[in-house]
Amino acid sequence: IREAHNNDKIFILTTIPYVELLSKCPYLDGVLIDRRLSRWNIFYLIKLKKMLKKFGFIHVYDLQNSSRTSFYRKYLLNILNWSSTETILKKGEKKKDFDNESVLERFKFQLENSNIKTKYSLVPNFSWAKVNVDKIVNKYFGKKFILLFPFCSPQLPHKKWPYFNDLIKIIKTKHPHLETVIAPGPNEIEEARKIESVLITNNNEPLNIMELTGLTKKASYVIANDTGPAHIAAHIGQKGIVFFGYHTTPKRVSIETDSFKALSTKK
Repeated sequence: IREAHNNDKIFILTTIPYVELLSKCPYLDGVLIDRRLSRWNIFYLIKLKKMLKKFGFIHVYDLQNSSRTSFYRKYLLNILNWSSTETILKKGEKKKDFDNESVLERFKFQLENSNIKTKYSLVPNFSWAKVNVDKIVNKYFGKKFILLFPFCSPQLPHKKWPYFNDLIKIIKTKHPHLETVIAPGPNEIEEARKIESVLITNNNEPLNIMELTGLTKKASYVIANDTGPAHIAAHIGQKGIVFFGYHTTPKRVSIETDSFKALSTKK
């Protein structure tokens, strides 16, 4: 999109937790905030519509393709050049078939059908998000480490592989020169204390996405459940492995690369 609109200003609409991260993205000119309040909150929608209208957007790439963004197209932004499944699918092509493709394949298909030449859609590089974490890491140890992500969303417990402590014992026996490290999220710190690894925080606070990306890039290897950090590892070129249960497939979420592989089970 940046290469196709090299002389245009490009903005992204997102929620508050991602503003700091996306403000670092070199392919964007600005970040706009959507608080995603109820669609029945008319006052908020009017305010959001006014905010969007003042930028005079001439093109929208709706890569979320959700009912909410469809609602925005219908009621908030009257823009002819709107790329979404509602506008790019040809006669006979169905959204449910589109949704069954892998995430990155969907991006590639949509952009190419919006007259965008794609070079990077299937091989995204998230490395722009990383920051240097040497000062944080050096407080804990000075040797090479394997980074573990043994947790998952509380709403998705079936994603959690339960044998990380057993795995850690094997790693420490066979690779004593490597430290095992955990960087827990906001609600994972207490659970992380039960795992026999170095627990890394920044002044007792969880690492933010940029710090987490920097830590992941610094690791010798990553072992993870199917969580957000695993996707970060995959798309910064890190070596590692991710565990999948029955909930989905690695192909559908576009997580495997030449150096980051998936191990799946049907149970």
